[in-house]
Amino acid sequence: MYDPTRLAALVAVAEAGSITRAAERLGYTPPALSQQVAKLERETGATLLVRSHRGTRLTGAGELLVVRARRVLDEMELARHELARLTGLSGGTLRLGTFQTAGIHLLPPVLSAFRRAHPDVALAVADHEPPHGIAAVAAGEVDLALTHTYQPAPPVPLPSSVGVEPVLVEELVLVTAPGHLLAGGSTRLPLSELAGQPLISMAPDHPPRQGVEAALAEAGATPAVLVETPGYALVCALVSAGLGVAVVPEMVAATAATPVGTRLLEPGDLRRTISVAHRTDVTAPAADAFRALLRGAFGRAGRHRTGGRPDVRGHRDDAPQGS
Repeated sequence: MYDPTRLAALVAVAEAGSITRAAERLGYTPPALSQQVAKLERETGATLLVRSHRGTRLTGAGELLVVRARRVLDEMELARHELARLTGLSGGTLRLGTFQTAGIHLLPPVLSAFRRAHPDVALAVADHEPPHGIAAVAAGEVDLALTHTYQPAPPVPLPSSVGVEPVLVEELVLVTAPGHLLAGGSTRLPLSELAGQPLISMAPDHPPRQGVEAALAEAGATPAVLVETPGYALVCALVSAGLGVAVVPEMVAATAATPVGTRLLEPGDLRRTISVAHRTDVTAPAADAFRALLRGAFGRAGRHRTGGRPDVRGHRDDAPQGS
């Protein structure tokens, strides 16, 4: 049986008239598309394309296979639509709530995967700063909401109709101006070493951060600048300018737009958990499919985040633009 991806590559080359134009259409590089066609030629045992400086043309074997390939691909597309209708994933709208950083850097690759799998489902994304996304799910304003909690913090009560599923857990780390004394060394910095340090206080009245702020105050960090709204880009910029130090999620530190030094803290129990909130009392195929993609993208739920930008099947990415 021939690989449908390679059949689609051959059809694209036949329609575009060149490897380069077909690669642009499919989102491949020309060498990658050439490899797909070469593998198909090995599978068939026949030469399918003839390349020249004027472009690419099909051989007789290629023309025969393209006719059959179009039929196969059409049947597969028809089957996809029929299965989507059967499972409730044809038509309708998936409504998502998100906070800013997740919306910019975590949500897009998963949404792209969802759109490829279920192109007939419309998408709507709304901004819901945690913990307000949970209330939006309970009220039926959105189907799912990305939200977060910080540790230490008291547990957030959930409406009876809402459940939350952890997506990833990350430590909070110290960020400093480049070259700062506290940023040096490879060992964890005891929290007590922050005593007397000027602190850029991240949203001290923001409920999710209050437990973290209390822990920093107990360690003796001295508030120097109060950032009253959740905005990690501003926090990192102020730190970079030497106005103080701050404690932020590890992903934020790794993707800061301004240069900062970073250091892990001891004990490593200051954390942020990003979760997806969903209804537990209704059947929602589109929402369930999206949650499954989130699980696939981030691996085992609750796994500690260590930074980086993996592919669409495993995005672990965030940014300092928001909370």
